[in-house]
Amino acid sequence: MSGKLLVFCLFLSIAGLRAEIPVEPVLIESGVPQFFIDDWLVDDRVALKKKSHAVVHRVHPPVKHPFNPVYSGASGYVNVARHPETGRYQLWTQVHERLAPPRKGTNYAIAYAESDDGISWIAPELDLYEWLGSRGNNIVHMGPNDARASGHQILLTIPEKVRRGFTYIMTYRTGGAGKGNDGIRLVGSNDGIHWHRDSEMMIKHLHSDTLNSIVYDKGRDRYLMTCRAKDRYLRFQGEVVDTGASRRVSILQSRKLWQEWPGQPQPVLIPDEIDADNDNNFFYGMPMHHHAGIYWGFLWVFRLNDPIHTELVTSRDGVHWKRSPFRTPLIPLGEDGAWDDGMTFGGPHWVEVDDEWRFYYAGHDGPHESKDRKAAVGLATCKRERLIGLHGPANGGGIVVTRMLQWPGGDLYINVGPGGGDTESAVSVRVSDAIRNVHEGYNHEDCDPLMDLPSTRQKVSWKNGTRTMQDFAGKAVRLEIFLKNADLFTLLAE
Repeated sequence: MSGKLLVFCLFLSIAGLRAEIPVEPVLIESGVPQFFIDDWLVDDRVALKKKSHAVVHRVHPPVKHPFNPVYSGASGYVNVARHPETGRYQLWTQVHERLAPPRKGTNYAIAYAESDDGISWIAPELDLYEWLGSRGNNIVHMGPNDARASGHQILLTIPEKVRRGFTYIMTYRTGGAGKGNDGIRLVGSNDGIHWHRDSEMMIKHLHSDTLNSIVYDKGRDRYLMTCRAKDRYLRFQGEVVDTGASRRVSILQSRKLWQEWPGQPQPVLIPDEIDADNDNNFFYGMPMHHHAGIYWGFLWVFRLNDPIHTELVTSRDGVHWKRSPFRTPLIPLGEDGAWDDGMTFGGPHWVEVDDEWRFYYAGHDGPHESKDRKAAVGLATCKRERLIGLHGPANGGGIVVTRMLQWPGGDLYINVGPGGGDTESAVSVRVSDAIRNVHEGYNHEDCDPLMDLPSTRQKVSWKNGTRTMQDFAGKAVRLEIFLKNADLFTLLAE
């Protein structure tokens, strides 16, 4: 293959992933929240006092639970899910043991706990594997030949048709399992405790020693994995000029899950100038979730060889990522002396409970280089969908004008919250056409009051409820949302 043809093919492979400006009118899927984490849906945003104010994105980190840590039997990454039939909370965490001579190094395994409320946890004695000289433990999985099992993730976005009858599918990494076994693997389970060895397979021979996260993108019908490019960086001992640095975020993609994944890791996130100002020159890993057409990345920002914290990053295509405004941590380090003052490793997804999102994370009381650090599991919560939103200033307010939207029918619901402080919040919506001519009866002054701003689902109507967005079913419109000391998170057609 000629050099020009190779470059062209590589360009096509990346271009196939590229998120373009959405084609207008943007098709709105009924029942799927449309997020304002970026400007994907935004045609314009401006403050009424535009010389001195602006409508900008603002981060709302979840609040750490007062009972933290909620579980102490951990030493590494954590996943939490609710069983689809019983509703019981299930927790999987990484544990380790330092091997005694003549063996060298550290061994890792996946341990398990469960809970009725997600706060008080029980670690059952399962008698499945020997660990620390006893089978009276909560270990649920180790690698082939009892080798290490680490960097696990419960895959929650996998379509039913490829689950092979399993309730849960887990990916993890193993090493020291022997030729043909080491790498990134898949395994299935019905209860989250007993993992079926006959289902297990290796999908990539890659020494990516972190949590290698996999999600399914329904819109593109493909699987995406975040990993490290350990096929070419830090493959051998030597100087930095030879080894490079593997602690960046790379991706692999595959059309099928249960197969050897093709290709080599392609880098998508490298620390930048703002990171460098804080000596955060490495990314330890990035578990991710795929929800409402968006990739949600929980980026582990690393200052070698000390602290690690979790930052929320988002993407529409899995390649081009938007960093958190002002690099605000999603799960910051605790105060000095706290149980999580050294490192916070956010999990790969949230757990939705009624109107709340729960984020479980592994916290450490020491930095990465500390051998004496202890780990535990913490919980942080926020209202549903309220992680990043557009904030209208308290002084005068501002407007968010959407792109043209193809309305599917149903009512309009918005998720808006008060902006804080002493200034009263105000929100209203009007409906306009392509050049912002207002549809009669759908102006701001016609909008019925939106009073319950703490609610994550506010129905929008006009003229005392006599007019709704159902009137525009199948039509293309703009929404113009006025925000005064308020934050806009999502809109929903339902």
